[in-house]
Amino acid sequence: MIQDILNRQALTQEEIIYLLQTKGEERTLLFKKSAELKQRYIGNKVYFRGLIEFSNICRKDCLYCGIRRSNKHINRYDLTDEDILKAAEFAYKENYGSLVLQSGELMNNAFTDRVEYLLKSIKKLSNNQLGITISLGEQSEETYQKWFDAGAHRYLLRIESSNPELYYKIHPNNATHKFDTRIDSLKTLKKVGYQTGTGVMVGLPFQTFEDLAGDLLFMQELDIDMCGMGPYIEHHETPLYQYKDQLLPLKERFDLTLKMIAVLRILMPDINIAAATALQAIDPIGREKALKIGANILMPNITPGMYRDSYALYENKPCTDEDASDCKNCLEARIKLSDNEIGYNEWGDSPHFRIRNLN
Repeated sequence: MIQDILNRQALTQEEIIYLLQTKGEERTLLFKKSAELKQRYIGNKVYFRGLIEFSNICRKDCLYCGIRRSNKHINRYDLTDEDILKAAEFAYKENYGSLVLQSGELMNNAFTDRVEYLLKSIKKLSNNQLGITISLGEQSEETYQKWFDAGAHRYLLRIESSNPELYYKIHPNNATHKFDTRIDSLKTLKKVGYQTGTGVMVGLPFQTFEDLAGDLLFMQELDIDMCGMGPYIEHHETPLYQYKDQLLPLKERFDLTLKMIAVLRILMPDINIAAATALQAIDPIGREKALKIGANILMPNITPGMYRDSYALYENKPCTDEDASDCKNCLEARIKLSDNEIGYNEWGDSPHFRIRNLN
């Protein structure tokens, strides 16, 4: 049965659930198939996105997140423009090709103008050579357009769950956390012209295999260009922590995340898929395992080291004690072990995006 499923170009929810539950030899066949498709459509290059987590100040109160607005036990920080641009310059000089600007979500004119200034400044200091992904939450179409015009060309906005019922179990049900707003934002990003990415957490409380299969089909239907998804890791300063005893063991969440990556690579063979840092929080070579079976993007953290512990979306975040150059050297060695090579000085845009825009 597994071979029949793996040879199909379209999968049903039931077939995806079957793949997510594979073990032993069938699991091996799943990973072999996804690795073959990655090699055929993407090649063995891994692209860096130097990650700058420039602020953990957030207006949202998501029930799973360590930097949620209501967490009073976290050291809030906001990098200076100088520190952000210095990190961007590091990415440029080290030939990363691209970077990611990420922060807690804010929605006001001062924040919009600041990000616009940073984008234009990064483009200037890199002679327009650095590609820029941003992950700054739900914004107005006007703001998305302003940032796009300033130089950002990729945007990551995780749906977290495509099932509205589960969405409201992990978010407050109020005007600031509307499921429909998240969906509309993703559609607006595509309309503006961004390479659009989304993603989910794997192993959430209350989450079922039906939910996860639905998430993958949602991404296919939305026709995304890139995906970032990782295992859910609980944080003790969040409301969802009370359900920690109901969660899958960490190793099972890790394995299920790998299967999600593999099935998504089968469903959408030419998109970019990130190997999430959270994988390494569970398995020391977790990101390498993801690269072997389908992922092709890594996000080395180039945030100044003194702030990394404070951008704590989850617990046991790895590599917070390294500086940016340590992180790069470590990843170079790891990528060689995964039989991949680094695409230095390349934006590494999604082939899917290029093809989608030709049609």
